Amino acid sequence: MSDKVLLDYGSGGRASQRLVSELFLAAFDNEELSRLNDAAVLDLSGPVAVSTDSFTVDPIFFPGGDIGSLAVHGTVNDVAMLGATPRYLTCGFIIEEGLPMEDLRRIVASMAKAAREAGVLVVTGDTKVVPKGACDRIFINTTGIGEIIVQPTPSAERAAPGDAVLVSGNMGDHGLAILSKRQGLSFEAPVESDSAALNHLIVSLVQSLPQVHVLRDPTRGGLATTLNEIAASSGTGILVRESVLPITDAVRSGCSFLGLDPLYLANEGKFICILPQELAEKALRIMRADPLGRDACQIGVVTEENPKKVILETPIGGKRLLGMLEGEQLPRIC
Repeated sequence: MSDKVLLDYGSGGRASQRLVSELFLAAFDNEELSRLNDAAVLDLSGPVAVSTDSFTVDPIFFPGGDIGSLAVHGTVNDVAMLGATPRYLTCGFIIEEGLPMEDLRRIVASMAKAAREAGVLVVTGDTKVVPKGACDRIFINTTGIGEIIVQPTPSAERAAPGDAVLVSGNMGDHGLAILSKRQGLSFEAPVESDSAALNHLIVSLVQSLPQVHVLRDPTRGGLATTLNEIAASSGTGILVRESVLPITDAVRSGCSFLGLDPLYLANEGKFICILPQELAEKALRIMRADPLGRDACQIGVVTEENPKKVILETPIGGKRLLGMLEGEQLPRIC
């Protein structure tokens, strides 16, 4: 193959077949994909969860990950948030003519590694090559399919007054990592994306505690926006205690320097868990037993007061409205 992606690789002819067989099949090798049908036959039983997402992150390689691993992690996590075990992924690539083939190989290898670690199979896909300038290097679309393992499924409208609001770890790492790489910034302490597949931790959690009411990953718009979405869906209020929010010193100082609020920065390896208060300690023990949840903590409670609003309680006891993200704090974050 050429050392750069050519338009011919998207033609459907011999060049396309070489790209598929020598790159994608070699990386994602499994029995269903190797059949090279236009669709896949999936072995599923009972209700399923389906999610689709498109990834346009800039830069495509960043501290802690790349667009390939991010595409797997993001979709796997979205499926898992419904209390499901992700099983299969589909994958569509839109590639700009001239992308170095080594970059494409690196991205595909990263996706394959992420899929193996998450325990999912890439079973079908598509590749399109567009003329130079028609897209920015590479865009990836993934669809995830998983088997529901808990009923009723966790959902935003199930948040109830008295529930505990937990997060699995530090907020804002992904957003600041992307921004620092994009702008060529460096901080005293390095900041890396938290991009990770959360499905194994989620499965352990919901199998032990099927009473979980809500699971959400606070990606674009960050923690504050996601909590507002939950409050709006459930018609409840959410009280968050600022003093216990898990944010690293590096993220705090970086946001202070740049004039950003870490509560609105994207996360790609963290989740919010809302469940009855009496189960909070057990949930935290389960989360902290996994490396991806070692910094888990309770940050607040669901209330009857202030329906559909999120209130931030400051360390000195004051309270202020924590609204949704206004505008685009950082475009092309995922």
